Amino acid sequence: MARTILTVALVILLSVLAGCASIDSGRAQLVAAGAKQPTETAAIKVAGAGETDIVEQVAVNRQAYRQGLELLKKHYIKTGNNMKLLWAKKELAALDAMPQYNYIIEAGVAGPNLKASTTIAEADELYKEGLGLERKAGPLPRFKNKDLLRLALDKYNQLIRKHPSSDKIDDAAYRAGIIYEYFRDYTIALLYYQRTYQWDADTVYPARFKAAFVLDKRLHRRDEALVLYQEAIKAIKKEGEHQQWKEFAEKRIRTFTESGE
Repeated sequence: MARTILTVALVILLSVLAGCASIDSGRAQLVAAGAKQPTETAAIKVAGAGETDIVEQVAVNRQAYRQGLELLKKHYIKTGNNMKLLWAKKELAALDAMPQYNYIIEAGVAGPNLKASTTIAEADELYKEGLGLERKAGPLPRFKNKDLLRLALDKYNQLIRKHPSSDKIDDAAYRAGIIYEYFRDYTIALLYYQRTYQWDADTVYPARFKAAFVLDKRLHRRDEALVLYQEAIKAIKKEGEHQQWKEFAEKRIRTFTESGE
């Protein structure tokens, strides 16, 4: 029981130390410094354009705007126009400070019906790169390089997007869920935890428990959390599996039941 309390206390501590940003603020979806942006694409028609098309165009326009300012800066350096050079530098600094979001959430686009089934070398490499970026970001809870975490998310999402039949999609979804939870993007974290066990019903990860915990403690959707805690306990295949989470879930189920929630 002491281990259970310690585990849960650590989960709560991580969220507190992650910062005071509001829930579901999209911090994990901010474009990371160093992330690759598209350089060209055909102009889209407003009528009938889908979300993906519009988002791609936004990314291209962002990049074109930056490139234009960089060209202006070089021009004013060359011509010695210090006044306009200062303007261009200020505008570039403002652009760097402006939040830019990845609007596509890959787990949502992919849907619940994928199956983690096939060994794919490129997918394995993307997963390995994501883990490497997480390690470089530093240890939880405090010393995290947030841009490296966002780059790790990009690797996991690339894996899901490019290799939907890979046997690593559930692993990528689970790792992504942890990062989204760290950033307090709880609704997105919930989705990725759900995809983990939807894509692999026998996943080795405590994804059902994590999803239930987010529903319970973060989103306060306790009716849904109760059902999922019960499902998570039923899904345990062997004695002692996810024991700490099982004990916590049983305690929460008793709390819900006794309080009539």
